[in-house]
Amino acid sequence: MKKSAKIFLILSIIFTLIFIPFMTMAIIKSVQFGFNCEAYIKRAADANTIEMAKAELAKAIEYAEENDLTEGIVSIFLKNPKNDLEFWYNNMKAAYEELEELPEDSTPLEKTNVLMKLRESLTDNDSSNGTTVTMPEGISLYPNNVLYFWWGIISGLGMFFSWIIFICLVAENEKKKKEEEDKKKK
Repeated sequence: MKKSAKIFLILSIIFTLIFIPFMTMAIIKSVQFGFNCEAYIKRAADANTIEMAKAELAKAIEYAEENDLTEGIVSIFLKNPKNDLEFWYNNMKAAYEELEELPEDSTPLEKTNVLMKLRESLTDNDSSNGTTVTMPEGISLYPNNVLYFWWGIISGLGMFFSWIIFICLVAENEKKKKEEEDKKKK
């Protein structure tokens, strides 16, 4: 193996070893957020009683507060309104307050209406994904979205291109060896 191929093999391994922890951390963060916040929001939206909805939504709000998910933007380049943490958090708080303010002697119809409004506020329905929790994209990585973005881009592209170059160099080297063997046979 030529020196240039060895260099690209080493680079490929290094970028791969940098990319694997990035993917691992991103997955772990996503799963943690899913278990500790998103699942409770979904359960609150699916609740059949005001008490159940309040209990589940309180857990999601507590997680958001403990993890400083109360203000900021999760977008990296464009400040897209759908990625506004403050709106998302305040929407959850307002929904919880509406559940709290509902009188205990409310009629079943009033309770059902509040639960329906809660569901509409916390979830989205679309034909491809079904019912999903309304939340900013990339919230699980906040406040380190920029770090994760550059970590993923640099290590991912570095890994991809260094492996491609290494494979091309190895293929070129094998082709030259075969051509030399063919010349020797003649």
